[in-house]
Amino acid sequence: VQLQASGGGLVQAGGSLRLSCAASGGSFSDYTTAWFRQAPGKEREFVAAIRWSGGNTYYADSVKGRFTISRDYAKNMVYLQMNSLKPEDTAAYYCAAGRTITSTSRDARYYYHWGQGTLVTVSS
Repeated sequence: VQLQASGGGLVQAGGSLRLSCAASGGSFSDYTTAWFRQAPGKEREFVAAIRWSGGNTYYADSVKGRFTISRDYAKNMVYLQMNSLKPEDTAAYYCAAGRTITSTSRDARYYYHWGQGTLVTVSS
């Protein structure tokens, strides 16, 4: 499965962006799909995840209430709606897919398909 992330850009603090993750060469069926981010000089961190079957969602505390992850079965897409953006949300955002359980859904080691990053820059 190849993943393609898109939708990044420059936005002012308080604004919104929607990131998209498209799968090719396969589907998201039976996978958990997640978004991770990495800011310059910082380690990669978990942002949000959604299990394709059942739709269970998981969020990092730092984005809970501001970001929403969702999926579209028909289009084989996963989205990350980001509202109330803050300068500290600035990072390269990566979508990833893997087979996880609840306890591993935030752990990047369990994701083995990764897309290229899409850059999100939030100005103050």
